[in-house]
Amino acid sequence: MISATDQQDIKREKILEAAHHRFLHYGYSKTTMNEIAGDLSLSKALLYYYFPDKSQLYVAVMRKIAGEYLNILESKVNTLDSLKEAFVFQINAQHDFILKNYNFFDFFRLNEQNLPDIIWEIVEQVHQAEIDLLVNAINKETKKGNIKAVSNPTEIVSLLLDALHGVRVSSVSYKKTMFHRKEDLDEIRSKRLLLTDIFIKGLVS
Repeated sequence: MISATDQQDIKREKILEAAHHRFLHYGYSKTTMNEIAGDLSLSKALLYYYFPDKSQLYVAVMRKIAGEYLNILESKVNTLDSLKEAFVFQINAQHDFILKNYNFFDFFRLNEQNLPDIIWEIVEQVHQAEIDLLVNAINKETKKGNIKAVSNPTEIVSLLLDALHGVRVSSVSYKKTMFHRKEDLDEIRSKRLLLTDIFIKGLVS
């Protein structure tokens, strides 16, 4: 028999799935709590019982999809055979994640200069997982003798990720937009892969 707590967890998960679906197709600004409740045949009052407002529901959905992305990263930590494979995986995994959830992130576009602290906490958690993945790859390659030893792999990886972020910024700045367009994602990925290749060659030489 399913307990009341389990039933609440199931219902909460269904709300998150329905909200994610709405945010994906219509974006944050064009999604209403009424529509999400309607999709689930729930009363608006019951939806608000679980999530007091749309912004809190959005954060909960973001935490859910960020968790799924973290699981993808963590599942690959000990399976990558080379430094290049690790960096290519990170770039492609992030690219696929953003592409899959592109409309979901219109909240970022609308609030780029004023994102809530809780959003930044989730972003930082994801960023740290990416750093850990790549630092682990550097340490493994160093032990194998495939690259020269570095005394500060975390700092080096952080610098590279900053540079890769800069590729995104430069790709949108000259196009007079604050957030990358969907059609620019492949160009950004190609530039990041090129920069990563240059970086890896610097470690090997």
